[in-house]
Parts: sequence; C-alpha cells; structure tokens
Amino acid sequence: MIISSEPVVIVGGGQSGLAAARAALVAGLRPVVLEAGAAPVGSWPDYYDSLTLFSPARYSALPGMAFGGGDPERYPTRDEVVAYLRRYAGSIDAEIRTGARVTAVHTRPGGGYLVHTDTGDEITAAGIVAASGSFGNPYLPVLPGRDTYAGEVRHVAHYRRPEPYAAKRVLVVGAGNSAVQVAYELAQHALVTLATRAPIQFLPQRIRGRDLHHWLHVTGADLLPRAVLTRLVRHAAVLDSGVYRDAITAGQLIRRDMFTTFTADGVIWSDGTHEVVDAVLFATGYRPHLDYLAPLGALDDGMPRHAAGVSTSHRGLVYLGLEFQRSFSSNTLRGVGRDASHVVAALAGGASGGSWRRRPPMRRSPVRR
Repeated sequence: MIISSEPVVIVGGGQSGLAAARAALVAGLRPVVLEAGAAPVGSWPDYYDSLTLFSPARYSALPGMAFGGGDPERYPTRDEVVAYLRRYAGSIDAEIRTGARVTAVHTRPGGGYLVHTDTGDEITAAGIVAASGSFGNPYLPVLPGRDTYAGEVRHVAHYRRPEPYAAKRVLVVGAGNSAVQVAYELAQHALVTLATRAPIQFLPQRIRGRDLHHWLHVTGADLLPRAVLTRLVRHAAVLDSGVYRDAITAGQLIRRDMFTTFTADGVIWSDGTHEVVDAVLFATGYRPHLDYLAPLGALDDGMPRHAAGVSTSHRGLVYLGLEFQRSFSSNTLRGVGRDASHVVAALAGGASGGSWRRRPPMRRSPVRR
C-alpha cells in the first residue's frame, strides 16, 4: 500500500486540469495545478477571434458549475469560455500556480515523481495528471515542395482574424469544424479553397428543432466507448446549420481534392493543374503536448501509452483531455468531467497497483500567479 501526503500534480490549468482538480478534491486528494499561462484558462485565449462552441451553453459546463450567462441554447464565444474557466478556477479549493510551465517529470527512487518547471522549481508528487492538452503541438503534414514555397504557411492554431488575408488567394487544408469555419469566414474577405482528401461530411446542427447535443445526451451516444467510436467514425464531420453546405453549393467556398505538391508560388492539384496561392492554412489537428514526459519513457512516438487515460507503463500517471480517450466527448467541456472522475478514481484507488490516503477537503487556496 502506498501512503502519501504528497500532492497529485496536475499539469495544465485549462478545462481538463480544472476538472481534474475538482475530481481530486472530491476524492480527498491534494491537487496542485501547474499552468504555463498567465491565467487558469488553458489555450482558450489563443484560439481565433470568431470561434464559438459547437455545443450549446447548457451542454458546455464542467462538473459543479453551470455555464450560465443567458440563453442556455446559445453557442458560447471564445471569450465567454475564458470567463467561465476563470470563474470555475476561482470556485474550486485547489492550489493553482500560473506561469509555471512543466519542463520534465522524473521518477524517484522508492516511488513517486519529481516535477521540474521552467522557473527552476522542483515539486515532489505522489501522482501526475497530464492534462496539458494538444494546442501547443499543432500537426503540420510534410508535403513535397514545402521548402520551396515562398508564400505564407501556418497552422490554424496561429490564425486570429480574416482581415490580413483580404483580397488574397488562400487555401485551407482540412475537413473538420475548424477548417470549415475558418474557410467560411475567410471567404467573406478572400478567394478561398478548401483542400480535403475526401468530400466533407456534414452533420445537421439541429434535428427536429433541437440541437444535436440534445440527442447525443438523451440517447447516450455521448458515452459510447472508444472501441465503438473508432468503428463508427470514419471521417471528420462538420456540424452545420446549412450555411456551410450552401456556401459550397453556391461556389462561394470552393472544395477541391487535396493538392499533391507545393511550387515556388503555389500548388499542383491532383489533376495536374498549377495554381498561384498567397497563403496556406492547415487545419490538420493537433497531437498531445506531452514532451515533459519524455524522461519517463511513457510515450510511444509522442503518444501516451494508456488504457482509458490510465498509464499502462507507470503507476500513478494518468492522462486527461485526449481525443476519444473514453468517449466521443472526452476532450470537450461537456465530457472531460466524466473522464476526470475516472482517472482520479484510478489514482485514489490504486488502479495501477497502489492506493492513496484520503485527505479532508482543503481550505480555499488563492490562485497564484
């Protein structure tokens, strides 16, 4: 039996880290949240300005606090999410250190971990919750000719607003929600083409007058296990009220099969034609941002070795906020709370072979900056 009065260190103070902190407190553990940014809001302030959630406010809350702020059927904006996370962080009784980027995690002789930060701190920990998300690790595919192309290439992680692209010829690569939303926004200012490997799959945003997330909730589809999802989900699907599909049908937004190579001033399409292009934005997803775990040997080519968020290589190490970690909604505001309870229960119950001494709830600790 492992008896420890040391904290559980939660790496990341966004939606996953805050959900983990609350779950840890409920379990009687002592969480310490380490957030690299200036506030416990994760990467949300860095998303593009026009971003809105794809789920209504009533389905976009973390455990213990409703999203609030008006019509529960509205789709909250980026800034509303930031404000909500600030309120949530202020409501939980956990120590939160901001401006504390974790650089490495090492095991200690006899058990437990030593956490290093970029400020030179070393923190001993009985367990680790890796809740650092993926925004810091955007994926850019390697394509022929990229080094010769003189135009702008960036990931949508670094896109903010459309005005700098006014009157330019822009390609957006990707077939998911972010790709289509950004391409549609840009199309009001620029000549835009969506480059995808397959036709875009659309899902209706509303069915019989109710948002799709209502039906996911009442049918339980939100809770389908990962094994089922990997068989059902073949392509990225874009939630659409009809606006995006109509824009493509009307030619306002052009979709073409993915180009094969860059040239000095543009791209070569799959039919062999050349097109001059000013900028290419890749909305090609992200990979888990877990480089600080490399010293442990817990990763396989950058990806965590885990079962439903519980490390299969290291006792006392769990993950949170991974895509399809346990369900369709694992890495979303509406779903991460369920996963937080699951992985924290694994820590508290010693799912990897140990057990933890429960502690009484902590007195309120201020957010530290």
